[in-house]
Amino acid sequence: MTCRVIAVARTPVQPGHMTTTTEPVGVLVRRWRERRRRSQLDVSLAAELSTRHLSCIETGRANPSRDMIRRLCDELDVPLRERNAFYLGAGFAPVHPERPFADLGAARDAVEAVLTGHEPNPALAVNVRWELLAANRAMGVFLGDAGGEPSRQPFNVLKATLHPDGMAGRIRNLAQWRAHVLRRVRRQLARTSASGLAELLAELEGYPLPDKDAEESWEAGNSDGDRYGDGAGAGDARASSGNVVFPDDLVVPLRLSTAHGELALLYTTTVFGSPRDVTLDEIAIETFFPADAHTAALLREPGMIQTRGPG
Repeated sequence: MTCRVIAVARTPVQPGHMTTTTEPVGVLVRRWRERRRRSQLDVSLAAELSTRHLSCIETGRANPSRDMIRRLCDELDVPLRERNAFYLGAGFAPVHPERPFADLGAARDAVEAVLTGHEPNPALAVNVRWELLAANRAMGVFLGDAGGEPSRQPFNVLKATLHPDGMAGRIRNLAQWRAHVLRRVRRQLARTSASGLAELLAELEGYPLPDKDAEESWEAGNSDGDRYGDGAGAGDARASSGNVVFPDDLVVPLRLSTAHGELALLYTTTVFGSPRDVTLDEIAIETFFPADAHTAALLREPGMIQTRGPG
């Protein structure tokens, strides 16, 4: 990585295991069709085959060609890792390679360009299991003090965020942010069925719930139109379901206490278009932006960019 990007090199994240299932392709087609809640008629019309042919594939009376597998997977939006299982189940070799992140060439260069170009705002890249692949220096504001259990390798961003020994104590709207994160992981699991996500979700759900008294105390101190306690805020705040809600919030923000002051951030997610590699298909770049003028000013301060990585 370039000097402006934190490379997670102490224990590199290894590619996930290539699918070696021998499950019949028909079973997989039906499972993903039902996961997408689509009828045989709908899928057969979209993938340009007869309903009878699709039924025969699902029951094992017909074996699809490589091209038919591609069309069915495209129509059912099957992730590349699972597509390899389709090919194996039909007796073909896997089509999509899985390279380490370090060997992604121009794609890795693109990740670096996004991360470095996003400074002074924080940004990071993760795989489908939320294991950290790379981060820019500004991300040290978030992850620099995550130690103990959350810092075990491979470094998992969501564990570090919600674990009591990680960032949880610095997230001012923890109940609100925790609910958002869990909801997002549930949707991701339903969409991808990725290995390890169910276990991650169960672990995150098992972390202690936020201290209601502490969060309500913070809400009380920030519900008079000053969300920072220093006159920087504007507008009234409303308490809702154990969280403070500001009228000018457009999204669920991450409100994080730092040595430089409290930050309010929103984020966007970037993925690669038309990937052919399994690793590339599972990469997401999370870019954070200031949710208000106060945070924007803090992030522009020279001391905010950290030079140390997580752990």
